[in-house]
Amino acid sequence: MKQLIQSFKTGELGLFNVPAPVCEKNGALVQTTVSLVSAGTEKMLVDFAKKSMLAKAKDRPDLVKQVIDKMKKEGVRNTLEKVFTKLDTPIPLGYSLSGRVVQVGDELSGINIGDRVACGGAGYANHAEINYVPKNLMVKIPDGVDDIDASFVTVGAIALQGVRQTAPLLGEKIAVMGLGLLGQLTVQLLKANGCKVIGSDIDPDKMALAKKLGCDEVCHAGELISKANEFTCGYGVDAVIIAASTSSNQPITDAAEISRMRGRVVLVGMVGMDVPRNTYYKKELEIKLSMAYGPGRYDPEYEEKGIDYPYDLVRFTEQRNFEAFLGLIAEGKITPKELITHFYNFDDAMSAYDLLEGRIQEKYLGIVLNYKKNINLEDEKIVQRTEKKISSEKVNVGLIGAGNFTKSVILPNIQKVGEYELVGLCTATGVSAQGTGKKYDFKYITTDSDEIFKNSEINSVFVTTRHNDHSKKVLKAIESKKHCFVEKPLCIYEEELEAIKEAYTGETLVQVGFNRRYSPMIEKMKKSINGQISVNYRVNAGIIPKNVWIQDKTIGGGRIIGEVCHFIDTCSYLIESDVVSVFASTVNKADQSIPDEDNVNIILNYTNGSTATISYMAFGDSSMPKEYIEVFGSGVSMQMNDFRELTIFKKGKISKEKSANQDKGFVNEFKAFKEAVKSGNEAISFESIYNTTKTTFKILESIRSKSLVEV
Repeated sequence: MKQLIQSFKTGELGLFNVPAPVCEKNGALVQTTVSLVSAGTEKMLVDFAKKSMLAKAKDRPDLVKQVIDKMKKEGVRNTLEKVFTKLDTPIPLGYSLSGRVVQVGDELSGINIGDRVACGGAGYANHAEINYVPKNLMVKIPDGVDDIDASFVTVGAIALQGVRQTAPLLGEKIAVMGLGLLGQLTVQLLKANGCKVIGSDIDPDKMALAKKLGCDEVCHAGELISKANEFTCGYGVDAVIIAASTSSNQPITDAAEISRMRGRVVLVGMVGMDVPRNTYYKKELEIKLSMAYGPGRYDPEYEEKGIDYPYDLVRFTEQRNFEAFLGLIAEGKITPKELITHFYNFDDAMSAYDLLEGRIQEKYLGIVLNYKKNINLEDEKIVQRTEKKISSEKVNVGLIGAGNFTKSVILPNIQKVGEYELVGLCTATGVSAQGTGKKYDFKYITTDSDEIFKNSEINSVFVTTRHNDHSKKVLKAIESKKHCFVEKPLCIYEEELEAIKEAYTGETLVQVGFNRRYSPMIEKMKKSINGQISVNYRVNAGIIPKNVWIQDKTIGGGRIIGEVCHFIDTCSYLIESDVVSVFASTVNKADQSIPDEDNVNIILNYTNGSTATISYMAFGDSSMPKEYIEVFGSGVSMQMNDFRELTIFKKGKISKEKSANQDKGFVNEFKAFKEAVKSGNEAISFESIYNTTKTTFKILESIRSKSLVEV
């Protein structure tokens, strides 16, 4: 199938062949019939992507500061590699469409195959022949509304939410600044609500259209102050909705000038926000920002998981705004077709963007893409990229998952090692598959993981998906008799661990991404150890908010399972023994912005009599280096600071080593996996992987029981 994609790094824009997305349990696959090009939002994205690196940096000084801070911690080379990888991420364009349902998720009710639906949401309602859409981002299209009108659903919901924030009353006089798509729809919504409306713009055609569609008065933006004074007989407007898009502060300044005492100003468009305090203060004006489509936007619980807000407490969510907007179209109170200036077939979508970028010299407002191709889902699972021959002498990889860590760390370091052949790539979306597949020259790309496991050319599967998916993929790799490298953690439930243990025969290998044991500094520490030791491992982990997926127990498993396993493995590697018991306690804070277990002290006791203490703290200052290890024993003491400094005290002598860049062992980790596949010998014993993973579950048990727990 085809999808419109832009490179964030170069600005290159095109229609690309990608595999159809996977249908998750809480949504449906929708074959697009019509999608709307948002002239404002999409032009802004396209223009930003085409800017030089320096111009991008000037536009986002906040991100530049993050890069500089990262350089101080990890080194210049490591940071730049990650930054350039991030910039290589392709952008799916589009966020408003109508179409027909072709597949329904297992837990979706009320939507059936063949239903006509209107869909919204950046990253979901894309300019693509097939999209996966979660249930709260789609609504059925009423019988009296055609697909073309319904394709305006997202822009309509944005306009509707702006009106809701304004809380207009019957007969109030309201100014709409900016008469683009949002402004035109806002005018119609206000008129449907019984308001008197004055609209302003700099384009006479847009002013004329607004007047035609019912706006009571229109004027040039430069005349708004005087015209609004006449319109309100000198009282000032009751409210202003700013639907313009400009970096200038003029709209917010003019809004104050034309408002009455205690009026309201609502910002829907992106404008300068240097608020003239004196004017706003003297008139006691209320300022509100309208958040896109409405309540639920940016909430993964609502948008991704489909958990709705209570109807009686949140009357109009983004989905209910979709429904209300379509209802107004059905009643004839909103007429989106009147706003369309250009129709294009999807195969000719590039012409629409030529128009946006000024290569076609025509005025535009509403731009609609029509889709005519009939898609067979079964034919869209795989896109063959090359016909390269695959040698059985190499580590032939099928990669499942291509998130930021995979693209910035795993794939670049695999390339550095060599003797890896990248055969199949499976991701949840075709956009990710297309960009990563092209950059790393995968033979084929897919969104169906079965196409990885059943491929006879692949001898090794890499699993880098979200944590809740790891155990299923590891078990499938074992069943398919393929070696498996899985990013940490191995699994997120103890019963999953036992199932993997039962299935593991050693015929093929399972290796978890415990890279720190392969760091050159850790290996030097290991060589200096003889006999029992004590390890102190301090981790300045930093805060991960509760709404991030790793904190979701059912997806990420939490940070002890998802990250502390790293540090347990490093301690076990240095000690060269298994954990036999654990005691853990947390810092119980009144501030519940992060889970208590994100600040935890852990004592590990080992079979050989050694001990390790892990202090994992999230609530410290992020400018402190993240990881610090001390080792004592057998006449030697060592300190390792964030994989950049190592000091060894031995026999009265002090040796020091410093590195300009962190080396957390990724290259050596993939060298070890390569050699393990070739030799058939485990790089990390399964018993050690099992013990480390089991220990994470016992840490949680110890926290709950406030007691020492045997592993």
